[in-house]
Amino acid sequence: MTEKTQLDTSPRADAKQQPTAQIPLLLTTVFLAYLGQMTLNPIIAPLAREVGLAEWQIGITISTAAIMVVLSSQFWGRRSQSWGRKPVLIAALGLATFAMFGFSAIAGLGMQSLIPAGVLFALFILLRGVGFGSAIAAIPPTAQAYIADVTEDEAARTKGMAGVGAVQGVSMIGGALVGGLLAGFGLIWSILAVPLMLTVALVLVIFRLQREPKHQLIPEPVKVKVSDPRVWPFLLAGFGMFTALGFMQVLIGFIIQDRFFLTAEITGVVTGGSLLAAGIGMVVAQAVIVPRSGWSPGTLLRVGTITAVVGFLLLIPNFGMGILILAIFLIGLGLGIAMPGYTAGPTLFMHRDEQGSLAGLIGATNGLTFIIAPTASTLLYGTWQPLPIVVGTAIMALVALFVMIHPRFHKAMQQ
Repeated sequence: MTEKTQLDTSPRADAKQQPTAQIPLLLTTVFLAYLGQMTLNPIIAPLAREVGLAEWQIGITISTAAIMVVLSSQFWGRRSQSWGRKPVLIAALGLATFAMFGFSAIAGLGMQSLIPAGVLFALFILLRGVGFGSAIAAIPPTAQAYIADVTEDEAARTKGMAGVGAVQGVSMIGGALVGGLLAGFGLIWSILAVPLMLTVALVLVIFRLQREPKHQLIPEPVKVKVSDPRVWPFLLAGFGMFTALGFMQVLIGFIIQDRFFLTAEITGVVTGGSLLAAGIGMVVAQAVIVPRSGWSPGTLLRVGTITAVVGFLLLIPNFGMGILILAIFLIGLGLGIAMPGYTAGPTLFMHRDEQGSLAGLIGATNGLTFIIAPTASTLLYGTWQPLPIVVGTAIMALVALFVMIHPRFHKAMQQ
């Protein structure tokens, strides 16, 4: 298949002339799904200790979810073009809601010491790992494939992809607030909030999202390979960025509790505040900087990764709570700038019937990082607490160097 240097203008692109009115509804669905996921982040570390699980067990639970994302993202991405957005989202949100209601019940029993630790660990893996991981894998590819389908030029596409990132950033803010505040009343309230948010998203999709006309569906979307030269440099950059993020995100609750000697409930509140800073950074990047700068995908990747490296460097030593929050803000800001370049860049080289597979491939790449990062970071943390952040810093610095020198990103700057 020949390389594209412009957006597709072949007859296959004729169906691209679709209304964009459904984009806000899709973004709302992404927001609610990720709000549920992000609400757990501030309390996952104290929850582990409340129910008697070790750090590595939580790492494996999160890694299991990431494995399911890797295994199912391409499937969901292609099905979003062959089945349509609505059936895919109903199936995914239904599964996510069921899994997280079960997770809430099991966590509540575990906090009362009514379930043996081994059984609790297995159920966490089944519900939070396998069930929720399989379901959440459908959400971003569905939204990204649709945006790539209906946008006609680089600026509109980059802005649309930034919209997906922006609502994820807002969900990080909302999750930090909801999870942190509810943790002050007890960890179980933060956990119960998750399936309720997913239920709202499911109802919204069932009653408000329209199905595409049958002629707009693509019965057999083309499968994009990881080795495709139009794609792999972006995937490698994204893999590095999200691996570094995973090292920080999974550990931040443990870092805060251990550096500042806090109780479980206070740790949840403070971790929520620090993740709030990351979310604010992402929103500033994707709602303000990316749309107004007009930067190409290559430029976004370069500016963003360098900014994130600065944040990681500040996080390594214990300079106090203020510098820790600043560091997390800079990491969120940098990744918020870089992510639209990573997601929009390869779409500029793709045909319409490849966009669903590409979106799934991006989702699988993101998921792959969270197979490695949670387990690796928690094991390294047990060896020497600053070590996983040092490793994350090195990974982000290598990504910054890669996007500076690889010619694919020069081409992405010239689209």
